[in-house]
Amino acid sequence: MNFEPYPFEKLNDLLKGITPNCEYESAVLTIGEPQFQTPLFIQDALKENTTLLNKYPKSAGEEYLKSAQREFIKKRFGLELKETQIIPTFGTREVLFNFPQFLLHDISEPVMAYTNPFYQIYEGAAKASKAKVIHLNLTKENNFKPDIGDERLKKAKLVILNFPNNPTGATLGIEELGEWVKLALKYDFVLLNDECYSELYVHQKPVSLLEACVNVGNETFKNVLVINSISKRSSAPGLRSGFIAGDEQILKDYMLYRTYVGVAVPLPLQKAAAMAWSDEEHVVAAREVYKKNLQLASEVLHVKNLEATFYVWLEVGDDLVFTQELYRQKNVKVLPGSFLGREGMGHAYVRIALVENSEKTKEILNRISDFIKEKSI
Repeated sequence: MNFEPYPFEKLNDLLKGITPNCEYESAVLTIGEPQFQTPLFIQDALKENTTLLNKYPKSAGEEYLKSAQREFIKKRFGLELKETQIIPTFGTREVLFNFPQFLLHDISEPVMAYTNPFYQIYEGAAKASKAKVIHLNLTKENNFKPDIGDERLKKAKLVILNFPNNPTGATLGIEELGEWVKLALKYDFVLLNDECYSELYVHQKPVSLLEACVNVGNETFKNVLVINSISKRSSAPGLRSGFIAGDEQILKDYMLYRTYVGVAVPLPLQKAAAMAWSDEEHVVAAREVYKKNLQLASEVLHVKNLEATFYVWLEVGDDLVFTQELYRQKNVKVLPGSFLGREGMGHAYVRIALVENSEKTKEILNRISDFIKEKSI
């Protein structure tokens, strides 16, 4: 399979041979990995359950984890899911890679659509599925929202949305998501929303695609699925805890497929993850940090409409030159937008991951601001 190198590999090549300004402390704002300690109560739950390592975990997940995830969905989105409408997963990356292969396997000429720029695992899944790709381009002109009137969608068998969006930070309201649900039913494609940033927001809580289903009368979530994770909300990417939820008819067959894939979550991790899904207090605290960071970015870099995720999608002109010179002059690493997109998407932007504490974030943002001012003189 001819996979593209991951963006971070491309970044290493781009910066190879450049000596950064040693007057500044190194600042890495490239990867969406929270730079905070996983809350102690989650760590304790993991330590206290190491004796369970002598048992095989179920592919379907333990009941206590499924219960915690269903309760999260009930409290956060007001939806009561049946047990058959959710599957605990080993994070969400594995789902995004293997679910398209499961879904598209028996289709002779599969077509898959996803937002562009994108999380690169979408592209990898399309290649592994031998699917033709439709890019749903996100631009400044369309407010980084995909065109629902794209006629090519009639041919799609799987459409992946990602809202709140990585890397642009854009969100879709319940009415906008509802239109996508209607389209999935009209053209009979499976619609999946990657909602891993749903808990990181500034003012208004992002809605779930499942809420939009109910809002348009699709109460069984026919053709619709969502995924979510605790990696960002709980500063616990190493726990690898996520879920896929929605259409129980699709999930029934997907669950059988998963028994062959071998992605069961170790029991100590499930115990700790259940604790994380069940607690909201630590999420509120983390959200406040990211909220402050986005507000700092708005003040220092004058970027508007920063409402969700912890990313800044900064327009800079030539993203490759900007990235190289920012590293050389200010010892700050950011990710070129063109590494996250195809067909020219992202080429004039860089993605900045605000995953440090607010004091450090402010200092780094000021460095970036100074660089932009010096560059324009």
